[in-house]
Amino acid sequence: MKPDRICAACGASFTPFVHVPNQRYCSSPACQRARRRAWQHERLRTDPDYRANQAKAQATWCAQHADYWRHYRATHPSCRDRNSAMQRERNARRSAGPVAKMDVSSPGQPLTSGFYLLCDALEAGIAKMNAWTVHIAVLSAPHRSSA
Repeated sequence: MKPDRICAACGASFTPFVHVPNQRYCSSPACQRARRRAWQHERLRTDPDYRANQAKAQATWCAQHADYWRHYRATHPSCRDRNSAMQRERNARRSAGPVAKMDVSSPGQPLTSGFYLLCDALEAGIAKMNAWTVHIAVLSAPHRSSA
């Protein structure tokens, strides 16, 4: 018999099934939902085919149930009012100043050699940290030597 383990979701001790040697979650329905959610999150992050299939399935469902959200808002006025209030707050914050996001850009290739004109873009509205909102005008391109 295998020793007890700690569930990755709820932290409770459980005895793993003999046929599941790497079991990390207990058998409670909530922990199994957490396991499936974690699996799907990882799959969406790493598998472009799975991500495309999920997007296609969602688009198909939305096309077949076009009036779902209209009906939901009509039958759930408290949710509609809460969402409207939250949107007004987001709009107020957005007009108050630029919005910054920390994890938008990934370190990639630096700009190629050349001369660039960087202009201030205060009117852009939303700024993303680690991403520069700039106007780039190439003044000249590097020349290759003919040697």
